[in-house]
Amino acid sequence: MKTVPILILDFGSQYTQLIARKLRESGVYCEVVPYREEIEAIIARKPQGIILSGGPASVYAEDAYKPSEEIWNLGLPILGICYGMQLITQHFGGSVVAANHHEYGKAKLNITKSSRIFEGVDNDSIVWMSHGDKAERIPEDFTVIADSENSPYAAIANEAKNIYAFQYHPEVHHSVLGVAMLKNFAKHICGCESTWNMGGFAKEKIATIKAQVGTRKVLCGVSGGVDSSVVAAMLNEALPSEQLICVFVDQGLLRKDEASQVQDMFKMLNIPLITIDARELFLSKLKGITDPEQKRKAIGETFIEVFDIEAKKHTDVSFLAQGTLYTDVIESVSVKGPSKTIKSHHNVGGLPDWMTFELVEPLREIFKDEVRKLGLELGLPRDMIGRHPFPGPGLAIRIMGEVNEEALRLVRESDAIMQEELKSHGYYDKVWQAFTVLLNVSSVGVMGDNRTYDNTICVRMVESVDGMTATFAHVPHDILEGISRRIINEIDGINRVVYDISSKPPATIEWE
Repeated sequence: MKTVPILILDFGSQYTQLIARKLRESGVYCEVVPYREEIEAIIARKPQGIILSGGPASVYAEDAYKPSEEIWNLGLPILGICYGMQLITQHFGGSVVAANHHEYGKAKLNITKSSRIFEGVDNDSIVWMSHGDKAERIPEDFTVIADSENSPYAAIANEAKNIYAFQYHPEVHHSVLGVAMLKNFAKHICGCESTWNMGGFAKEKIATIKAQVGTRKVLCGVSGGVDSSVVAAMLNEALPSEQLICVFVDQGLLRKDEASQVQDMFKMLNIPLITIDARELFLSKLKGITDPEQKRKAIGETFIEVFDIEAKKHTDVSFLAQGTLYTDVIESVSVKGPSKTIKSHHNVGGLPDWMTFELVEPLREIFKDEVRKLGLELGLPRDMIGRHPFPGPGLAIRIMGEVNEEALRLVRESDAIMQEELKSHGYYDKVWQAFTVLLNVSSVGVMGDNRTYDNTICVRMVESVDGMTATFAHVPHDILEGISRRIINEIDGINRVVYDISSKPPATIEWE
């Protein structure tokens, strides 16, 4: 089993994977495993330190999530975050109770005792609180090293045993110097070195693909987005051309002119591409469906059917390659721990029993920002790597309600106008993702002295790093005004444009 410098035990926090991302960003390799991981499997990874994540449960509940008791006897440095802190408090003889008031949001961290974990961290730096329980009494051999206005035990430590615990979440963007704290734990307390990078990851994954596939063939589904393009480039690097079959399914849910752009891009990469026109099939499968989860499942099942039909045209196809990311897995289903399902993803959860393919998912353990770096390592053009994320189900989940040709026209044309305006003002690369949503909400308007009763388009633009958290983009009003004016003037059927100012959480980036 691979050596893992930092092992993160997942107790169900939606932020767990951010811990991994922040550490990897610092060059320290880490993996996330379920809190219930067997002690033998933990020892086999030879970790230099363990992090206990946050989670939605309460440590004093009868069915509370508990790790193997043996982790406390390994003699390794341990950092507990939120729920992890409460586990440490309880295990070493302190007490945890329900707080009178839940604490969510920013707090100022007052460092009360010098500690290696706070090296380079300013006093009164901002941290992010998100908890409903609190430590009422800390263990006797622990010391308070930081507090905040509402948390007398914001951070505690037993420095002799190298055990640290934070009530706040250092991994989230709002904890201004949280990355420094995680880095201090990994490097100064655990003694980890910065050896993790995308160049090394690429070599490792290419070798893994070669070993997994052998002399058989791989069917690679591509959409033209960053993820599937990087997967195709990696497979093209790992396998002879006769073993790689790249298939682009035009499901009719793409952005304006996207099908031709995908074909041109693969010609430039010199990767053979089979294009399948399945627009009518997908629309027929979506007819009458309004529930977003049913849309995703219908699209995912139809993709598999189309790929299966194509695979039967070739001999010895044993694998299906997908651009599944860490964030897809987190938001779909609790694969690595007890995380709550936010929404399913069409490419997560394995294949139907009737299919004999094995999956090749080289990006499953990395984040979107890491995928972009990997793409550059593989020699993909920067303009391709810099494209905004686009969901696998396409425009179907940007239409509230049933998907049909008219709805697709409205959202496709409005999206194209928005993209044009952003690029013309030099703003496309300043936002992480931007798109339009058809609300299927009609309202009264006036055009040329005539009454209209037409649809509403919502413009959504966010700033993010990895898609796990996001804030709405503060785009200049004149740009938004230009987008609105053009959409209403140029698209029949739209008489109102609104701007989404929700952040994630509590909202998600996509509407469905």
